[in-house]
Amino acid sequence: MYLIVGLGNPEQDYSKTRHNMGFEVINKISSKYNISVNKLKFNALYGTGIIEEEKVVLVKPQTFMNLSGESIIEFVKFYKIDINKLIVIYDDIDTKPGIIRIRKMGGPGTHNGMKSVVNILKTDKFPRVRVGIGMPERKTDLINYVIGHINEEEYNNLLIGVNKAENAITEILKNDIDIAMNKYNNI
Repeated sequence: MYLIVGLGNPEQDYSKTRHNMGFEVINKISSKYNISVNKLKFNALYGTGIIEEEKVVLVKPQTFMNLSGESIIEFVKFYKIDINKLIVIYDDIDTKPGIIRIRKMGGPGTHNGMKSVVNILKTDKFPRVRVGIGMPERKTDLINYVIGHINEEEYNNLLIGVNKAENAITEILKNDIDIAMNKYNNI
């Protein structure tokens, strides 16, 4: 069983923001594979289903980004998820819009949601898919940049990365993370 988690903030106020790319990928997967992500448990919306003959739990923590790990650890414990079968999807300012990066493991960098996940799980040895959102012109505008609403053109540009991330998740489940990395990293 795979636990596939998209990081974001509760969608009513934060939909169509750069910081919600993890939620966008979960929404895309949910729609494509007809898995409703509408049940509430462990302060998260979730749904279960099958993708590429693998049982999956899709999760969107509702804790706000900086507390994402609190929700994720409860799902890991409840479903007894092997840490290698946890996949976390999130936005990445160090990657250009439309580009994704897949890693088997690694530190959280400057991403507060990932800092929460790594600190609470007490490991950084789990796969992740980073969806590029690019860097603001001025780093002092970072908070506004990631949680501010964006125009339709920028949003559509970000959806290129969302689509790649959705395809990469399917590739991981079907063939393996190494194949997904070779196929989707930095393209």
